[in-house]
Amino acid sequence: MEIEYWSDIACPFCYIGSTRMKRAMKEIGIYQDTKLVLKSFQLNPMEAKTAKPGDYLNHFTGGRAEMADQAKEKMAYISQMAAEEGLDFHLDQVIPTNTMDAHRLIKLAASHGDRELTERVINRFYQVYFTDGESIADADVLTRAAHDAGLADDEVQQVLASQDYQKEVVADEQQAQEMGIQGAPFFVLNHKYGISGAQPYDVFVKALRQVLAEEEAEA
Repeated sequence: MEIEYWSDIACPFCYIGSTRMKRAMKEIGIYQDTKLVLKSFQLNPMEAKTAKPGDYLNHFTGGRAEMADQAKEKMAYISQMAAEEGLDFHLDQVIPTNTMDAHRLIKLAASHGDRELTERVINRFYQVYFTDGESIADADVLTRAAHDAGLADDEVQQVLASQDYQKEVVADEQQAQEMGIQGAPFFVLNHKYGISGAQPYDVFVKALRQVLAEEEAEA
């Protein structure tokens, strides 16, 4: 089986959904033998690289003060969803910012052909954004996080000082557009079956079992 999924580091449902998918893969015993590829999808490619803590609330209010209570309820709901997957969200501290450089470094990690390295980089970047309350566009933050995950500082800094892997990120986004994918997360199983959003865990398990049964029937 092969699974591609379009995701953004700044997307809470992407973090939750991909965590559920990976847990489902492990439950039915296909995690190690299944190709899993993150495809870049920037929810807001025009987002600036500078922002302030607390700005995340504006994503839910649109700058309307009267929507603040409702927005905080939604943020609490998302945090509870995350907690059920063992994820520690601090949405009140999130710094919304551009994720292009984070995506480029994920591409760098993937170029090593080491799946565990790539997964560590992805997870560490999500933690930086949703747990640590640091800017995922800050070069020093990215370098430190990538180092923690196992990437060498010199190659990280080389990528950040260049446009390396930007074409690959844009190509992923163009592919999503051509496929009619309008949001993230979006999972594609064996280039045929799509799953949109952070579906309940059981939905992922059922879909994987169905595709696995189809593969076995065709073998």
